[in-house]
Amino acid sequence: MSKQLVEQKYVPHVAAARERLKTSPALKTLLDPKADPTFVEAFLIQYNSRGVYMTEPVDGWIRRAGEATVKAGLKDVGEKLITHAKHEEGHHLMMVEDAKGLVESWNSKNSIKLDANALIKQTPTQSMVDYRRIHEDTIAGPVPAAQVAIEYEIENLSIVFVPGLLEQAQRVCGKDVLEKMSFLKEHAELDVGHTALNEVMLNKLLEQVSDDKAEIIAKTGAEALDIYLRFLADCIEQAQGMLKAKAAAA
Repeated sequence: MSKQLVEQKYVPHVAAARERLKTSPALKTLLDPKADPTFVEAFLIQYNSRGVYMTEPVDGWIRRAGEATVKAGLKDVGEKLITHAKHEEGHHLMMVEDAKGLVESWNSKNSIKLDANALIKQTPTQSMVDYRRIHEDTIAGPVPAAQVAIEYEIENLSIVFVPGLLEQAQRVCGKDVLEKMSFLKEHAELDVGHTALNEVMLNKLLEQVSDDKAEIIAKTGAEALDIYLRFLADCIEQAQGMLKAKAAAA
């Protein structure tokens, strides 16, 4: 299927957010080959522990968006979303285990001890709250099928961002830390196929909706990506705070 509609009606709206992924000073600091291994490890702990809040509701969001899309008359796209929801069930449990494994590794090397369960239950940052909000707003909004755009942008991160993060983890932290990253490793593999499917769904969706709804869909994708970039920046900031606390205690 041609990607022409995606390029014409969608990409212009998300281009700025995608560019921020490339230019973000925070992400450049994280991926710097000379980055402090403790900083990278602290980021991964924050990402996986806070990510549970972000990931646990995902299958429900996709399923409910699919059901609302079917009711809105877009049966094919809605049913594909409902099917896709099943593939996302329980993925947050990988983040729970990764957080616990990373904390265990951290505690074996550092005087400041961490509690994985406490980290998972941390008060959510504004970006985390906003991430839940955009899903709920989309499901209840005029174009619940815009969930496709959210999936497209977030799962595309597994192609354009996660491989570099995995390489960085192995380079500066070593294989022991890399082995405790099951969530990111699995998504780096699975989301190549998911993103291709999302692109097909998105193109089909754009064929069936008016230009004003196409704009809502595109802006939803852009906002979701922007929120997720803020979440990554929050995790980086929290990791930097962990390093300062460690230095102060030394």
